[in-house]
Amino acid sequence: MATSKKVEVLAPAGSFESLAAAIQAGADAIYFGAEQLNMRARSSTAFSTHDLEEIVTRCHAAGVKAYITLNTILYDHDMQLMRKIMDAARKQGVDAAIVSDHAALNYGKSIGMPLHISTQANISNIEAVEFFAAYADVMVLARELSVKQVAKITRQIKRKRITGPSGNLVRIEVFAHGALCMAISGKCYLSLHSHYASANRGACVQNCRRQYLVTDKEDGHEYEIDNEYIMSAKDLCTIDMLDEIIQADVSVLKIEGRGRAADYVYTVTKCYREAVQAIFSKQFTPEKITTWKQQLATVYNRGFWEGYYLGRKLGEWSTTSGSVATDRKVYLGQGNRYFPKINIAEFQLETGKLNVGDKIMIISKHQGIQTETIHELRVNGHTAKESVKGDAVSFYCTNKISKGDKLYKIIETEYA
Repeated sequence: MATSKKVEVLAPAGSFESLAAAIQAGADAIYFGAEQLNMRARSSTAFSTHDLEEIVTRCHAAGVKAYITLNTILYDHDMQLMRKIMDAARKQGVDAAIVSDHAALNYGKSIGMPLHISTQANISNIEAVEFFAAYADVMVLARELSVKQVAKITRQIKRKRITGPSGNLVRIEVFAHGALCMAISGKCYLSLHSHYASANRGACVQNCRRQYLVTDKEDGHEYEIDNEYIMSAKDLCTIDMLDEIIQADVSVLKIEGRGRAADYVYTVTKCYREAVQAIFSKQFTPEKITTWKQQLATVYNRGFWEGYYLGRKLGEWSTTSGSVATDRKVYLGQGNRYFPKINIAEFQLETGKLNVGDKIMIISKHQGIQTETIHELRVNGHTAKESVKGDAVSFYCTNKISKGDKLYKIIETEYA
């Protein structure tokens, strides 16, 4: 089994706020998209090539690796942009590019860019690993494999001494948490058929997450499919079987979620970072697993199941089109200034209300995530119990805030 230092927790970043949150939560590496040639081109605000220097600088200053995703299907007219992104990533010191299209593989190898093979390549057997080893040191296996199949592949890598371009043994990466697609490792064509928006080019419109009617062909009666969204899988959650995955000699644990908010990135990354450490310190207990699952349930999710790792034939389907998170955050306003000598933060309320006793969350491009409970509140310079839209509010805040940081109120939902 790999050592704890060799098990990399890989977190998503779809914004600078999420980047800060991932680093704050203890990620070993982050992955992100730039421009539109990535699998979250529609659902997240992609970085541009001009952002690469700042991303790499912030990651490397924290001892975190930075991986860029270039994992869509590529058309002829994409070649120039693909090369531009790859060249910029190489120049700025991005640690690796995650790719699936053979054109990106070929070009990355030609310029000496370290490569990882995306799950979009559907690697499901040792011979595929041997083929891609000419290009990449890290390979993300198909999401449909069981733990036993993953373990067999990692054993054969060692037995056959399969090495990548670096000369080191190929490392295996698997998804540990996040959204699952009903299609084989995301290879879906529903969105292309209905909207000419290819999921394989990052433009999925998420047809599968919707509610549908079934029509009886004989008599024309329509029936609403109640209780289950039969194409919308619950989210993957492996925290309670993470020890089995690590025993399969997996090297990288990937968290899905470049389209998710910074609080999701922070909470999920923190839980899996703690779980990995607990496994190797022999403190991976049922009590801790329960606590982690409760924390994971507070952020965006469609309900949880363990995916196909235990050899299931069918998935588990969502009962709603959206999140069943036990906490909901409501936007209130933005930061004005911070008084470090007395740890007081001032925010301008743009909407909603803030009262004494409320639990709040602050999301920052630079500091990441912090939560507080309002014990004392000053409104427009005076002590008060409540405030409304338009007020300037001040309260104790443990860590520094910056102008423009976003303030949210945390509300327990009906799913709690």
